[in-house]
Amino acid sequence: MTKTRQQPAAIFFDLDGTLADTAPDLAGALNRLRAERNLPPLPLSTLRPFVSAGARGLLAAGLSLQPTDSDYLAAQTRFLALYEQHIDDETQLFEGIAECLDHLDSMGIPWGIVTNKALRFAHPLIAGLNLTHRTACLIGSDSTPTPKPHPAPLLLAAKITQVSALQCLYIGDDERDIIAAHAANMTAVAAAWGYLGSDKPVSDWGADITLDSPKDISRMVTPNR
Repeated sequence: MTKTRQQPAAIFFDLDGTLADTAPDLAGALNRLRAERNLPPLPLSTLRPFVSAGARGLLAAGLSLQPTDSDYLAAQTRFLALYEQHIDDETQLFEGIAECLDHLDSMGIPWGIVTNKALRFAHPLIAGLNLTHRTACLIGSDSTPTPKPHPAPLLLAAKITQVSALQCLYIGDDERDIIAAHAANMTAVAAAWGYLGSDKPVSDWGADITLDSPKDISRMVTPNR
């Protein structure tokens, strides 16, 4: 773990695979869709690595469907409907995240969420995790014309939080998160505890900082720094 040079003005988190372990409910939706097609369920361990790629990744892994396939749109629509019905059955914060957020609150450091999940899903999920009234902002894939890895969502988060992007950290578990952070001139932090949906090892993503555990965030942001 490497420390930042100064105390951040704000910290923004990716959602799936960084802040919350959403894999069980996403995999559950995929397996319900498989059941409707008389296919056996796939183990969570098989589907977990594809969660960061969202519906596209899970439909490819679970049904061998690509966006160019004629029945992809129907499958995607049904998958998302099934997910929406069970969006927070098993989803929970990663171990150490609750304590991390408490620590940031105690330090007076605002934190927000920037996700490629559409707000239709992000809002109820955040509500189910009891974070709605704590987060400084919630930016979804449809909050800006272009989602991550474009910097627009991160820059919007900084604008809403009224801080300079140069003084912000963005923490994510996918290479696109690191690309977006660099493009927004934020400190790019790789969450090595997440789904790591890139073919490249985390060490090759070009992150400014790599953290092995959410507990490392609290250690990095301390009152005496």
